[in-house]
Amino acid sequence: MSRKLSARLVPLAVAAVLTAASAPAFADVVDPAPIGPNQYFSGLVNEQSAGSIIRMACFGPVHPGQTGHPMAGQTVEVRSVPSGSTTGAGYTGSAASMIGVSFRSASTATTPIVLRYYGRAAEIPTSLNLPCYGSGVLEFLPTPSSPTARPATVSVNFVGQP
Repeated sequence: MSRKLSARLVPLAVAAVLTAASAPAFADVVDPAPIGPNQYFSGLVNEQSAGSIIRMACFGPVHPGQTGHPMAGQTVEVRSVPSGSTTGAGYTGSAASMIGVSFRSASTATTPIVLRYYGRAAEIPTSLNLPCYGSGVLEFLPTPSSPTARPATVSVNFVGQP
């Protein structure tokens, strides 16, 4: 390659590298970060912050009050929320270093799922007993709690899958 041609290509290559470096590769990627005190957060169920569907393994005709187990591969997680957009967000308060996820509609007492990092999903245990259909709420509870802590909630719909 001649010197003249390579001298023309160098500025183009530098411009391409600078453009690629300044553009975010994935806008929705959230790096895991530890949960700590005095932070706003939102809860997600199957990557949705409201109206999430939890698929349930319920076989045969479903009757009122029937419970079943969540199907595998479903998740909960928390994401940090900028302090300027805190409407409906939870708040870790002065003491929390983790978030416990509690199923209000669980028919058996369960230990909540514990999340210690933002942006790191945890699987919903398939051992839980939950309604085969209907609606419910998952609470994302700052732990340990404090007088300034407040939970985030996510509304869910339970849908039986044959």
